[in-house]
Amino acid sequence: MIEIRWDWIASHLDDVAEKTWQHLQLLVIPMVAGFLIALALAILALRRPGTIGPVTAVTGLLYTIPSLAAFAVLRPILGLSLATAVIPLTTYTLLILYVNTVAGLRSVPPEVNEAADAMGYTGISRFWRVQLPLAVPLIMAGVRVAAVTTIGLVTVASIIGGDRFGGLGQFITEGLQTSFDTKIYLGAVGSVLLAFAVDTLLLGAQRFLTPWARARAPQP
Repeated sequence: MIEIRWDWIASHLDDVAEKTWQHLQLLVIPMVAGFLIALALAILALRRPGTIGPVTAVTGLLYTIPSLAAFAVLRPILGLSLATAVIPLTTYTLLILYVNTVAGLRSVPPEVNEAADAMGYTGISRFWRVQLPLAVPLIMAGVRVAAVTTIGLVTVASIIGGDRFGGLGQFITEGLQTSFDTKIYLGAVGSVLLAFAVDTLLLGAQRFLTPWARARAPQP
């Protein structure tokens, strides 16, 4: 029978907060780095469509590397540093973010680009003020998937990261080692709730960034 020690949780709220903050750091840093890299590669794809296939292949290859193996390979090189976790987590976001960003930018109708050119937009201003805003729905779809995936991968990092990195996954690892159900379920449920909260926040951000989509939505 599963026994949850609520008194233990109540007396370790500071530890829960610390692990949650650590989990968020290991989410935000790789996501920001991955998005910037994916955006740069997507801009290159717009200018040179021939790069799409090779870049997709490379990011796909990086995505297939088992996460535990990637963490284990980097640990002897970088030690138990934040980079040991951030580098693999960043590479795992690239495929999702790159594919969705390219798809979003390429979904902008040619006539919209032609209209922007006719209005006097330069290539740079057209990208930032026309193409990128219209690509937001597809880009944000990729961001949401990548974020939830990263939250799950952070828990795997706890296997080799100890208390240096691993976030809420550290509770799961410690709980399994000591057969303490409270820690196992605290880490598992906490990770799920964090993923749900982040996805909800990103969905809200998407709606904020695309007010025209709300205006087009059918009224009940």
